[in-house]
Amino acid sequence: PMPILLREDHGPVARLTLNSPGSLNALSDEMLAALTETFATLAADETIRAVVLAGAGKVFSAGHDLKQMQAARNSEDGGRAYYDELFTRCGTVMQAIRALPQPVIAEVHGIATAAGLQLAASCDMVVAAEGTRFGVNGVNLGLFCSTPAVALSRAVPAKTAFEMAVTGEFIDTERALATGLINRVVPAEDLTSETMALAELAASKLAVAVSLGKQGFYAQLEQDLATAYAVAGPVMVENMMDADTAEGIQAFIEKRTPDWKT
Repeated sequence: PMPILLREDHGPVARLTLNSPGSLNALSDEMLAALTETFATLAADETIRAVVLAGAGKVFSAGHDLKQMQAARNSEDGGRAYYDELFTRCGTVMQAIRALPQPVIAEVHGIATAAGLQLAASCDMVVAAEGTRFGVNGVNLGLFCSTPAVALSRAVPAKTAFEMAVTGEFIDTERALATGLINRVVPAEDLTSETMALAELAASKLAVAVSLGKQGFYAQLEQDLATAYAVAGPVMVENMMDADTAEGIQAFIEKRTPDWKT
């Protein structure tokens, strides 16, 4: 059988594809395990400079595997231990995206709902095909999307996130773009090429600058202003101490192309 998560490397860009179209790429136990393992591998892979995360079939991802979640109810504690562990594992996967040294770009189409939207919102950037719909729809089944809302409420204004979570209604690409949930909307036939082009652009930058920068970017983001500067300053110092950065600045001053060693 085909692996549940495909990885194809295109030079410095690793392309990951959720490959369970029959379950609408549900974030099943197996999918979460595959993502955990692959992110750990990528974190240690210095040849990879950017990551794209896409979904096979008709949609990006429809969220948690509800059949697995219901099956857990048959256990003695009614599923409590399984659910506790499931949401912890899921949160760990989402945080692993942020911890990766490489920028991660979600390539979304069809729908991204519930934990599927959480996955996209957890990525550093999102490119969406025209016609994609986004939602945290659990409330329609009686389950408020509290964990997806963690990622969503950090990607869009709180009122938008709460409205989506409490109504269970979809938003379209126009509103997703306006609220900052996604970076770009492209024709469906151009989705992969446009997303890969963005990934290749990110991958073309000096790796040490991007990896230090990503880490520092999120470290400062939720601090107060003074603390944020206290966090960001030392990151720039660290970046300045790199020999390739010195070469890059000198090359700019001398109006020539930098001769980067890494």
